[in-house]
Amino acid sequence: MSQTEAVEAKTEAAAMPIVDSDGIESMYLTFAVGDESYGVSIGMVTEIVGMQTIMSVPDVPHYIKGVINLRGKVIPLMDVRLRFGIEERPYDERTVVIVLEVDDAPIGLIVDRVSEVLDVPADKIDRTGNFGGGEGKSMVSALARIEDRLAILLDVHALVSDADLKMPDLS
Repeated sequence: MSQTEAVEAKTEAAAMPIVDSDGIESMYLTFAVGDESYGVSIGMVTEIVGMQTIMSVPDVPHYIKGVINLRGKVIPLMDVRLRFGIEERPYDERTVVIVLEVDDAPIGLIVDRVSEVLDVPADKIDRTGNFGGGEGKSMVSALARIEDRLAILLDVHALVSDADLKMPDLS
């Protein structure tokens, strides 16, 4: 292959979309909190890690358990049970942290257990409108029908964007 052909091939490859129309946009990481199944877009997930040593941080909402140091990166942790008003329970060997990248900032969601990554076609997703019924934006963006069960798809921005989620400046 000539140098010109190599450059053309590289340019052509760079112009190709990373995913096709039914690629990553339709994939959700599902997890359990209590008896319910929830999902977040896999495109926002950076990693899943086991529970870490949590450093408490004062003056944060009760559902922010503190921060962890993950390979030199400070990540605030939200206990999803507490965020949803579900009774707190001790963490066990199945409790994990789902690390998300939201608006260029990492946040960890503490969940009871991770289930699976599902490819959910658009015709199996029912958009919800506003379940919250209040002035705020609902954390629920849609319901996914997966065989004989439902998964609640979360609007991660609504979940983590409340004004009271601002972490104190630790610098």
